Amino acid sequence: MSPHTPLAAGSTGTGVHGVELTVVIVLFVLVAGLGFQAARWRRSGDAAAGKSLHEWGLGGRSFGGFITWFLIGGDLYTAYTFIAVPASLFATGALGFFAVGYTILVWPLVFVFLPRLWSVSRKHGYVTPADFVKGRHGSRGLSLAIAITGIVATMPYIALQLVGIQSVLYVMGVGSSGSSWAQDLPLFIAFLILAAFTYTSGLRAPAMIAFVKDLLIYVTILVAVIYIPMRLGGWTHIFSAAGTRLSTPNPTTHLPAGSLLLSHANTMPFATLAIGSAMALFMYPHAQIGVLSTKARSTVRRNVSALTVYSLMLGFVALLGYMAIAAGFTTKSLGNNAQHAVPALFDAMFPSWFAGIALSAIVIGALVPAAIMSIAAANLFTRNVYVDFIKPDATPHQQTTVSQWVSLLVKFGALAFVLGLDATSAINFQLLGGVLILQTFPAIVGGLYTRYFHRWALLAGWAGGIGYGAVVAWQQSSATQHHFASQVALIPWTHQKAYIAVTALVVNLVVLVVANFVLKAVKAPPGVDSTSAADYDHEAEHAEPLSVIAPAA
Repeated sequence: MSPHTPLAAGSTGTGVHGVELTVVIVLFVLVAGLGFQAARWRRSGDAAAGKSLHEWGLGGRSFGGFITWFLIGGDLYTAYTFIAVPASLFATGALGFFAVGYTILVWPLVFVFLPRLWSVSRKHGYVTPADFVKGRHGSRGLSLAIAITGIVATMPYIALQLVGIQSVLYVMGVGSSGSSWAQDLPLFIAFLILAAFTYTSGLRAPAMIAFVKDLLIYVTILVAVIYIPMRLGGWTHIFSAAGTRLSTPNPTTHLPAGSLLLSHANTMPFATLAIGSAMALFMYPHAQIGVLSTKARSTVRRNVSALTVYSLMLGFVALLGYMAIAAGFTTKSLGNNAQHAVPALFDAMFPSWFAGIALSAIVIGALVPAAIMSIAAANLFTRNVYVDFIKPDATPHQQTTVSQWVSLLVKFGALAFVLGLDATSAINFQLLGGVLILQTFPAIVGGLYTRYFHRWALLAGWAGGIGYGAVVAWQQSSATQHHFASQVALIPWTHQKAYIAVTALVVNLVVLVVANFVLKAVKAPPGVDSTSAADYDHEAEHAEPLSVIAPAA
């Protein structure tokens, strides 16, 4: 094939690709076995004596720098990243690079506050960010709001890991013909196995699997950015083809799909998407769980510094979208779903055996974050709903059992979510997740530094931001979708568009400041702070006694 000749991409998704499927199944079985084996990995005497939530849900708070680096990287760089970021460049061009920008911004930001969160959580045995909020502000209501927000925002994120697996199955031709159940059965089996080893091994399972996941991804990306451009005639041809395609007017709208360089109209959306996403990323409970599982404060700082290398990798991942354009793929040839671009590119460009390895990287890249997300959501329910409002005297063993079962419900809830909605709807619900989770920023990050803001003012600000963000996101429509069709919207009283999460946070802060002034004026009870200034610099190397994480009275 000439490097300048488009691929015959119309066959994508037809006929089972046996070699690729075999490789994917073998590697999937391997990581599933590691997941079950992880139940005995680095287990402390506490776990042998009986189950406890800090063992199952935080890996005994014993992970060192090497494990944590893979765990956090495996948690944050998901199948959705592998699929959606290149798909964004494939469909719209330069705007999709906001993902690279926000991963560059996020590490200096979290380097400042994550060590403080680790210290106070280790000192008081906090398992979730909502635990910290309750202890800091003396408010179960505010803690409940943070917990519910975390659970709701995480659910569609888990579902999107399924979208990544669906894309791989589609490209390999699994279920490409036949009934709907035949198409969904492999997905159901994969998540059934995921649910089983997560239930058994807790956080240790994704921590162990993250080694394999990251190795596969690094090998795949390094090979892709060298081998695929060679087959396509070099980077000059790739960028030329992408620029031509993106600048071609759509026959229906008479507007270009995008551009290689950021247009003036997209500068504000790009900036707010990058800033808002950076602020929101570590508000997700699954992002914080990797930090809370580490054994030392210094481990947190070292890993945050070292994880910047993932931003370089993400830049290479994003460029796969342009490679798919140069390879001749169109939205129509991908089944009208741009998310198939990367799996289809790997399928077309690589030998079958290596395509299987590359597609396995996407599948396994879905399993690791899905497991961590379900554990984080389960911990929130157990600690901040079940213990705080249903069974305050729950023992550590009972808390762990509840979390195990809730983690199963969360996974299969996500499975039902994605099977009941088309992939585009699921993605836009995930974008709403970012709008929601950013509204917890004042209570969590602000609380790490000050108690100036009243607990009820924080709750009022949270409600204002959530309400505004949800309504505006609901109002966004397109030719194919009536609601949640975009993550950006017009800023009120302007002609500029911005990420809804950022404008919602502005509403949150305005309500917070006004409510705080009023509550302080009427001398409303501020609540009891169970932390002290020294707690935020706590340096303990070893896990706290089990009694520390017993349910609070």
